[in-house]
Amino acid sequence: MKPLWTSQEMEAATLGRATCAFEAGGVSIDTRTLKAGDMFVALQGDARDGHQFVTMALARGAAAAMVSQRHDDFPANAPLLRVAHTLRGLEDLGRAARTRARAKIVAVTGSAGKTTTKEMLRLAFESLGATHGSLASYNNHWGVPLSLSQLPRECAFGVFEIGMNHFGEIRSLVSLSRPEVAIVTTIASAHLEYFGSLEAIADAKSEIFEGLVQGGRAIVPADIPCSSRLIARARQAGVEHILTFGEAAHSNARLLSVDESADGMVLEADILGRRYRVRIGAVGTHMAQNTLATLLAVAVSGGDVQQAGAALAGFSALKGRGARFAVTLTDGSVEIIDESYNANPASMRAALSVLGVSSPGTGGRRIAVLGDMLELGADSTALHAALAPPVEAARTDLVFACGRDMRALFDALPATCRGSWGATSADIAPDVVRSSRAGDVILVKGSFGSRMAVVLDALKSGGEPS
Repeated sequence: MKPLWTSQEMEAATLGRATCAFEAGGVSIDTRTLKAGDMFVALQGDARDGHQFVTMALARGAAAAMVSQRHDDFPANAPLLRVAHTLRGLEDLGRAARTRARAKIVAVTGSAGKTTTKEMLRLAFESLGATHGSLASYNNHWGVPLSLSQLPRECAFGVFEIGMNHFGEIRSLVSLSRPEVAIVTTIASAHLEYFGSLEAIADAKSEIFEGLVQGGRAIVPADIPCSSRLIARARQAGVEHILTFGEAAHSNARLLSVDESADGMVLEADILGRRYRVRIGAVGTHMAQNTLATLLAVAVSGGDVQQAGAALAGFSALKGRGARFAVTLTDGSVEIIDESYNANPASMRAALSVLGVSSPGTGGRRIAVLGDMLELGADSTALHAALAPPVEAARTDLVFACGRDMRALFDALPATCRGSWGATSADIAPDVVRSSRAGDVILVKGSFGSRMAVVLDALKSGGEPS
């Protein structure tokens, strides 16, 4: 097999200079996850400088290290690629990998569901051919070029997640990935503090359409208020093929029915005029919408939708994004719904709806442990308080809350529903553990900065995961 990169190819891509000839099988920016044969890229960040770890990377088997020309304190015989700026060098590698790739590229953005949809797409396309995708949530200014730089030469499909919290960020990243298919999962009030309105968020997300290759497809949700705005922005970007997914009758991928059970759901959908029945190991309307977007992307990519849909039977909710597990306590076990990675009003309502359809064991209750939704701006308090009806609709028996703004929700709830409130997740964790009993289903959700993993760790230490 050809190496992922040769030193000559890297020199041509970056306009850098290699100190010797070498071949790299991968690209890494972190010595903790570096594999033997990787090219280590010494990125310089606000907190640390990757140049401090070059010697360690080489000792751990790195094929070479990409370093800035300003750093000349390495041994003369060290295998190095000297470039003007290492982040630009990583971008150059990503751009070169995209240029030489034969793969059909799909890019995903949205206010919620990006990573889940990306993983669904990866699973679906893997059933059709060799597929490469972004790891974890590598969707920012270094994550996208890093993921692209690792795109194998002979891959059939590539799936990349693109995120943002300011205007212009997606525009820059999609210019690297140049997808054939661009998906916006949804528009919700995430990062409202920076944008001020849903329309502004939709405009920022719609930058993904500007990077579509000629003849590319834009896929947008049909059931949200900003749907028409996304379509208009896609047209402004010169996109001719715009498709929608949702429950609306005019949707190109239309949800016909959903049958939920304890271990997942079966959905029936019309994809471009053909009916499909698909099973996935997750529940919730938001998961059904992500599935529709995935199947539509497969269809417009020329893939076998039936085969891809069958592969989705192996999908289950991701850690921090709906994954479920049991913890054994002294009197039995409780079921945890881990939504600890992030939160905004839309994803919070979706998670509460999942709690609502969950079935507690004998004597068990539905418990919600909720942390602040961050970056919501001036309306943050009101947006938190507005979660009271969804909490009630989910038939939630008990709520524990933490954070300044989540206090507004806590105070809006009936006294019989209130567990306890604390300033931080650490303040309420002991109460959650003490209150848990066999048969409970416990939803844990909040923005990453609310540190809801502290509650998860406390629940796990109160018993043994099973």
